[in-house]
Amino acid sequence: MNHLPPPSEAPLGAQRHREDTPAGRYGAPPGSAAEARDRVRELLVLAGVGLDSVTAADALLVTSELVTNAIRHGYGVTAFQADLADDVLHLSVTDANPGLPAARTGTAGHPGGYGWPLIQRLAAHVECSPRPDGKTITTSLRLR
Repeated sequence: MNHLPPPSEAPLGAQRHREDTPAGRYGAPPGSAAEARDRVRELLVLAGVGLDSVTAADALLVTSELVTNAIRHGYGVTAFQADLADDVLHLSVTDANPGLPAARTGTAGHPGGYGWPLIQRLAAHVECSPRPDGKTITTSLRLR
């Protein structure tokens, strides 16, 4: 497997132009959760994971929540990486907000608050890494 540095360590040009990796994982950051899910879907197919499986649903839900939270609360996605290694999907999403995620309870006037707990429940590993220009959240999900 081709091991590349995480987006936080890769030069900016490498993040945008690394098309030599499977599924173009270092392409421009996705502009939407749907675009990120498409990239992860491609990796799941390459790994032989059925797209109608609970495993795929969990992976796609975590992808959606990470990217949606970065867009809504993190001032946008600045880097995105999805990799497979030893039947584990590794996702990293970087945004421009240095504030770390916090659980909150939604209200009738301000619904929501389910995404971060879902990510923590579904992923085998979650790590938040503060950066001078924001943060990177990295997750690992077992595919088998």
